[in-house]
Amino acid sequence: PLALASLSGEADAAWAEAGSEWAGCAVLGGVSLDEPTREAARELVARDRSEFLPADPIAFIDAQLAILDETDLRAGVNVRTTSIDPLREAAGVAADHDAILEVNAHCRQDELCAVGAGETLLQDTDRLCEYIRVASEVGVEVGVKMRAETGVDLPALASDLETAGADCLHVDCMDTESVIADIADACDCFLIANNGVRDRATTREYLDYGADAVSVGRPSDNPRVLERVHDALSGVTRP
Repeated sequence: PLALASLSGEADAAWAEAGSEWAGCAVLGGVSLDEPTREAARELVARDRSEFLPADPIAFIDAQLAILDETDLRAGVNVRTTSIDPLREAAGVAADHDAILEVNAHCRQDELCAVGAGETLLQDTDRLCEYIRVASEVGVEVGVKMRAETGVDLPALASDLETAGADCLHVDCMDTESVIADIADACDCFLIANNGVRDRATTREYLDYGADAVSVGRPSDNPRVLERVHDALSGVTRP
């Protein structure tokens, strides 16, 4: 139960394959799907952030997931959007590859929040739930990447997302690891805990709070960290 968490401009199929010795899942992306989020990504690149900006984001997702079809990894793709149609199209592609579509309600960069993407979705339950319903109706397994310490009642939101059709919640706990226990009590979604996962102690803390899996973000290209977390998870079984 170790996932590799998406990293802007870095988490592609080659990155996932490099971590496949230790992980069971890798979430590609984030990929900006529509013009408002792509313009925000271009602004991020202009201030030296790394972003995926392929000419055709849907084709990019399809090609990257196709590479991982040949591996034992369960693939996912983290997507940003302010509109339904490209989300539905990305969901269809993910479903074709038996991959998880992860809706990004996590990014906190000003440029993305200004167009109504990323973390702002946590404050807009109706729109976020609509995204989940649309993707779920396509037949894909749907996840949501979210962030703690935003002032949002995450357990209540988790319950709403589950009702809308979410299968998996990927929680960046920030410095509030115990939020995992509160979310686990509020819903039956598969729960991935993120932030500070580096070793046996941090891994076991999240599992003790009720996480089904943990994810590694920035150190996901560090074999020593991945090996430590993998070893900490040895013998752990989750649904």
